Amino acid sequence: MRFAFFTRTREEPDEIEVAHDSARYRVALRRSTRARRLTLRISSATGEVVLTLPQKVPLKTAMRFAQDHGPWIAVRLAKLPGRVEMADGATIPLRGVPHRIVHWSKVRSPAQVERDAAGLPVIAVGGEAEFVQKRVREFLQREARRDLGEAVARHTANLGIPARRITIRDTRTRWGSCSSRGFLNFSWRLILAPPHVLDYLAAHEVGHLKEMNHSNRFWRIVRDLCPGTDEAEAWLKRHGTELHRYG
Repeated sequence: MRFAFFTRTREEPDEIEVAHDSARYRVALRRSTRARRLTLRISSATGEVVLTLPQKVPLKTAMRFAQDHGPWIAVRLAKLPGRVEMADGATIPLRGVPHRIVHWSKVRSPAQVERDAAGLPVIAVGGEAEFVQKRVREFLQREARRDLGEAVARHTANLGIPARRITIRDTRTRWGSCSSRGFLNFSWRLILAPPHVLDYLAAHEVGHLKEMNHSNRFWRIVRDLCPGTDEAEAWLKRHGTELHRYG
């Protein structure tokens, strides 16, 4: 009888810790067959620190590389905007306008826009305090679905090609997408931006219903649908990452 002996290799951790001064930072590890060198990346949306390793680079080498870049990690994370929980008293943008969240009653009721005693806009939320953030998020998603639905309907009517479906998600790397089947996907966080930005993203994805590329012909379609394309693109470059601060 023959016995097969297997050598168990120790699995690599999903993340490591990097110490710098008195702080410790978590760094996620990602092996990649396409990577040719070690790279560090920090997500502007989530603050996640990711170290990508080529397949043949030893873990010890990667750990030393990450530790050597501890000062860089600290500086980059310090520059990221602080997170804002959608809790009572917090201020968040709605269509680009600051709104304060007010938990006005324990009686459950849908969140809605109201005015406070000074005439300033607030998002009034009813129900148990622990569900305030959930209800505000649901409210923002409903508003996003309505505004995007109206914008898509207007642009598809002008283009003459209908969209088959609209989906609202919390995407991290794209504000929107269009599939070859005519399915449009958008980030609900667009409702936080000024209306002309949301309108541009709707026009952008509608444009893909006709041109599934970013050719000059595609951009002509988008600019015909949305003359404010350049202004909206500039706004997203300056402020887009800030929309991920909330919630």
